[in-house]
Amino acid sequence: MKSNVRQENEMKGKKSMVRNADDHFKIDELFLFFDLNHLIYDCKYKWKSLNVSSLPKKITFIIALVIGSIANAQVDSNEANPKAKVTVLNVDTKGVYLEPVSAGNLIRIELEKLDTFQVMDRYDVSYVVEKNKLNVNNCYGKICLVEIGKVIESDKMFTGSIELIGETIITTFRMIDVKSERIERTQVNEFLNFPNELQTMVQVAIAQMFGKPVPSELLTTITKKNNYENSINNMNKTKVNLSGPRSGFTVFTGESAKRISESRATGGYGSFPLMFQFGYQFEVQYLNEGNYQALVEFLPTISGFNQNIFFPSFTLMNGFRNNKYGWEIAFGPTFGLVTRAKGFYDADNKWTLVSEWNKQPDAGPIPYEVETRMDSRGDYDLNAGFIIAAGKTFKSGNLNIPVNVYVIPSKQGTRFGASFGFNAKKKKRK
Repeated sequence: MKSNVRQENEMKGKKSMVRNADDHFKIDELFLFFDLNHLIYDCKYKWKSLNVSSLPKKITFIIALVIGSIANAQVDSNEANPKAKVTVLNVDTKGVYLEPVSAGNLIRIELEKLDTFQVMDRYDVSYVVEKNKLNVNNCYGKICLVEIGKVIESDKMFTGSIELIGETIITTFRMIDVKSERIERTQVNEFLNFPNELQTMVQVAIAQMFGKPVPSELLTTITKKNNYENSINNMNKTKVNLSGPRSGFTVFTGESAKRISESRATGGYGSFPLMFQFGYQFEVQYLNEGNYQALVEFLPTISGFNQNIFFPSFTLMNGFRNNKYGWEIAFGPTFGLVTRAKGFYDADNKWTLVSEWNKQPDAGPIPYEVETRMDSRGDYDLNAGFIIAAGKTFKSGNLNIPVNVYVIPSKQGTRFGASFGFNAKKKKRK
């Protein structure tokens, strides 16, 4: 009899448990996922004991259980695979402005940027070193670093050197595993002697050491001697003088070509409308950033000397050059001295100078339109125009070999030309 009463009470308790669970389960309880372990236990218990008849409640309940399980697994995974602790002491430096302590701090910053290791803070390093009375001033080798690593309980030790040898800055970095007492990674780089770019060099070396991408343009700038001018390979300078001689030729067309080809007796030059040129280009770069540099060019030239003709000119251009490939474009005014004379075409289309007409005894008013044109018998006069030029600079060591083509449009005939020359990198003193 007592046994039957006990069984009935247990059945009533179970029904009451189910009813109470159903009565107390609300959507608000989903916020328990902030305590993940509690959520998983609670979800499993209620799923077994809960008589859920509503489909939306079932779906919501399952989603909560899945989210909690995934999040908890992630937390467990992070706890099971923590980041390895890396310690950077001093880095050996020779011939550069960085001290060993500063170089170590610089490398520590770049390692932290990788977000791959648990990098020991420099203040913690100082505290541990002082606490254990460790001498780290000349500790750059594997044996010394492994011993210190075991004392301070570091997983890995990072060491290296930054040294100026001749005109090259060499960085050597090593990652040492304390437990196995072996060198895991080694990275050696050779950079051009740009002292102000040490941080960039360290950044590039660390990135390559751990397989991170490095912009090819940046790598070329700090490692290739024959790279074009920019703000890095001309540190401390914003202007670079690349002056040098220029040689080339120019071709006249239209009315100008016709006048040059005519005989001198009729005011022509008795020459071929293709003339050689010789001059000197003065060039100054006033902006020098990124892929481009802005420059001003002043170019005095002499044309026609190979045909006993003297056509002096000077050109002022503003242009842009690509640092990576050497392509450039420039434009500006050009001024030249040419011989001109006043005259007119008579009824027979014969050119006659005004001075010749006035020499006639019975000369009267000229019955034809007077104009000024090129004439070898006249006086020098200033001729202005606008030039558009483009080209490419080829490099061989410090030697620059510019090759350019240009056009000068004009009503008397468009001029075309080409020039080449050479110059060397010459930094302008402030």
